[in-house]
Amino acid sequence: MGKIAFIFPGQGAQYAGMGQQLAQRYAEADELFKAASQALGYDMAELCFEGPDEMLKQTEITQPAIFTVSMACAKALELNGIVPDMAAGLSLGEYGALTAADAMDFADAVKLLRQRGRFMQEAVPIGQGAMAAIIGLDKETVEQVCKEASEYGVVEPANYNCPGQIVISGQTAAVQKASEMAKEKGAKRAVMLEVSAPFHCSLLKPAGERLAEVLKGVNIKKPAIPVIANVTAEEVSEPEDIRRLLIEQVSSPVRWEESVRAMMEMGADTFIEVGPGKALSGFVKKISRDVKVMNVDNVQSLESALEQLKG
Repeated sequence: MGKIAFIFPGQGAQYAGMGQQLAQRYAEADELFKAASQALGYDMAELCFEGPDEMLKQTEITQPAIFTVSMACAKALELNGIVPDMAAGLSLGEYGALTAADAMDFADAVKLLRQRGRFMQEAVPIGQGAMAAIIGLDKETVEQVCKEASEYGVVEPANYNCPGQIVISGQTAAVQKASEMAKEKGAKRAVMLEVSAPFHCSLLKPAGERLAEVLKGVNIKKPAIPVIANVTAEEVSEPEDIRRLLIEQVSSPVRWEESVRAMMEMGADTFIEVGPGKALSGFVKKISRDVKVMNVDNVQSLESALEQLKG
């Protein structure tokens, strides 16, 4: 029997209405929205269920919102007897993986993510940073393009998502230049992303330093199941290592493809994207055709997943 990996989405997956069906069906999922509201001082359910989208796009709101919905989805799975053998999450999703593994308390994580969002937003003035997805180039070529374009400013690989999709991040002019160069070197597309800051590059080191101060006061325990860290694409189990990697993660590339491969090597043959959207499901399908992939973000997708899992 293979193992189940829960994977938790990152920023960009949010939409108005997320989590509402599950909160209506499961009192325990609804309780998580109440706990988030209590921790943050605003109505998390109203925000996730009704929006507005402009509000949901603000990084310091997006991060705790996606996390809360993801944990509600994990709770719905658990109530139906589905628990993970291992977990990972993309960027803010790593907090979902750690919470699902009992390494972090829900209320601590939701408060941390609001601050993380704020610190990441404030690290670079709006308009000065950008990110772009480079489609159809290998990672060596993308890394070379970033080196060559760095005379125009900071530009670095930020997300190694799956074969043929790498996101770059940095100062706007340098990211635009690197995108042009990538197309000259044979990239199918270079798509500027709708983000409010250049995540996962060295420009965000100040955000990591501010996060480090807050993390000092947070209780982190040894995970009850293996959790794969974004920065190393390896299992992380010691609380001090978890703390250090969460700080580094803010300004380091997310090694998502390697993280998925690491879980496959550990025996994962079923990947469940737990939370809004299907971006990670798409990446996993491009990484391997030999694994089952499903997502859970509403009642319909939950029922479909349960059918596949019990089938």
